[in-house]
Amino acid sequence: MANIRLIARLDVKGPNLIKGVHLEGLRKIGDPQASARKYYAEGADELIYMDVVASLYGRNNLTDIVRHTAEEVFIPITVGGGVRSVESALELLRAGADKVAINTTAVARPEIISELAEHFGSQCIVLSIEAIRRNDGGWEAHTDNGREKTGLDVVEWAVRGEQLGAGEILLTSVDQEGTRKGFDLPLTKAVSEAVGIPVIASGGMGSVADLTEVVVDGKANAVAMADILHFERIGLEDIRAQALEAGLSVRPFRKAD
Repeated sequence: MANIRLIARLDVKGPNLIKGVHLEGLRKIGDPQASARKYYAEGADELIYMDVVASLYGRNNLTDIVRHTAEEVFIPITVGGGVRSVESALELLRAGADKVAINTTAVARPEIISELAEHFGSQCIVLSIEAIRRNDGGWEAHTDNGREKTGLDVVEWAVRGEQLGAGEILLTSVDQEGTRKGFDLPLTKAVSEAVGIPVIASGGMGSVADLTEVVVDGKANAVAMADILHFERIGLEDIRAQALEAGLSVRPFRKAD
């Protein structure tokens, strides 16, 4: 069984690391590159950079940030926001990204998933899904930080994304995001059981107990953390130690070079 990955998620607007609740009310909280270096030193397995205004402006502004980060951080980096073509993905990969995450463009033109997978391999392609609960108990996929409805059922969209060539799902619960109340376990479990590719649970982690639940009950393969790290409520080294004590299959702490 592969280790559960502990991933630091960094949402970026312009040059700033930002954080909100339900992907709204975004506030500046620091320098994304400094945070990336810090989380790398503390033993993060991977980083996720998300440009939260890329869809608004039609392009990703993270190229320089990724390039400088990749010079100092030697763990996989996923970059999302504004990936609209093979060319825009290539620019980010050349800058030092290991994977690209797509959401808005994939909804508008699903074949982009296959095009990217054919050029770079499925292992490089992450389908980012922003999920909001429906009144009937299911979930609808959204874009633009949860502002735009798509009409797509989240579970069905995840299955189709895998069929088109996505190698991983970044599953963000907009309902739980920034609340510190734990992950949406039924959502994560439903998607994890429906697909055969790794699912990264994102949105809501307030404690290590939440991490344990989403892995054991939600069957997530990885956990993306933001608020809990950015506001230093618990460090990555302690998170990893407590996860190991709880019996989770995570990589033991290894100090970064």
